[in-house]
Amino acid sequence: MNNKLIALLLSSALTLGACSSATKKVVRDDSASSMLPGKYSTVKAVGNYHASRLTGDYAGYKSTRKFIGKMERQYGFERSYLNGLFSQAERRNGVLRIMNRYTGVKGPVSRGAWSRYRKKFLTENHISKGAAFWARNRLALQRAEQQYGVPAEYIVAIIGVETIYGGNVGRSPVFDSIATIAFDYPRRSKYFTDELEQYLLMSREERFDPRTKRGSYAGAMGLGQFMPSSFRKYAVDFNGDGKRNLWTPTDAIGSVANYFQSYGWRRGEGVVVRATHSGNAYKAMESGFDSSHSLGSLKRAGVRASGQVSSRNVSLLRYSTYSGDELWLGKHNFYVITRYNHSNRYAMAVHQLAQAVKRRYRSMRYAYQGSAAEGGEG
Repeated sequence: MNNKLIALLLSSALTLGACSSATKKVVRDDSASSMLPGKYSTVKAVGNYHASRLTGDYAGYKSTRKFIGKMERQYGFERSYLNGLFSQAERRNGVLRIMNRYTGVKGPVSRGAWSRYRKKFLTENHISKGAAFWARNRLALQRAEQQYGVPAEYIVAIIGVETIYGGNVGRSPVFDSIATIAFDYPRRSKYFTDELEQYLLMSREERFDPRTKRGSYAGAMGLGQFMPSSFRKYAVDFNGDGKRNLWTPTDAIGSVANYFQSYGWRRGEGVVVRATHSGNAYKAMESGFDSSHSLGSLKRAGVRASGQVSSRNVSLLRYSTYSGDELWLGKHNFYVITRYNHSNRYAMAVHQLAQAVKRRYRSMRYAYQGSAAEGGEG
């Protein structure tokens, strides 16, 4: 996942029918108030990490020792295990350089900003690989759509924007990356310390060595680039093998769909409608995924929907292209997409890639059906 897209992920993550018998949604409750004596006494973390004292890059960090103490008291981790684990943690200076480049300060939108952003994701590579991914995982996508109400094209598009369908899930050691930001980047220490806690709980629940997983420089994982907290809340075992593994397509598909459903995706409602405008009165109106306008107020400002809108209120979405502003009206499901990444451009890129992949996938099916009808091998 490229650094610019990860920066967008951070801007959001730091503020990202009947159940099939093969799907297991795991609900965790590890809050301090739910602790029972000995609850974790027989639960062992994975990995041969044991040491009597903390050494290595974080040996002198009071914050690391405090974190280890909390994980021992609240969640029953063995102190010797954590001493050994954190003694092997490596400070990732490259991660800190990337974090220092991302200030989180938004400047004015430059002319053509949307055109440039769109160009990154509406590529032939994204579209053709998306259609192929859909074809390979057709049954899982069909089941996810039926179960969660999220159209297959939006599940595919999220995975396409995030990792090009698993082609770029990241190469950074997740444990080291999160620990580096938690203990060496004060501005985001609170968030990443919480994510480090979630990651260790996740590794114990899913029975894997915490130093074996790789992801983005910020610790996002799998085809859908879930942070550990999102993994524990929304990841599902969609292939029924007893594990939640977001590095596999089927589990990633079910988990993205579950994420959207959990944020209130409305089955069959659509996402956006293109709008036209006359005059410049719309420029004085609030825009963005969290804006809310009635169709009447938009009409008075010269903005009209080009398609059907059943919602009472919609968001006004304004995108800068080289030829001027492009306007759209966002429905509730557009807002749901922004729960994955709090960016208007990101959500629109997902929407437009979803539609492009859907068209390509349908054309592939028609071509196959046509060649089969004519006696071809397909």
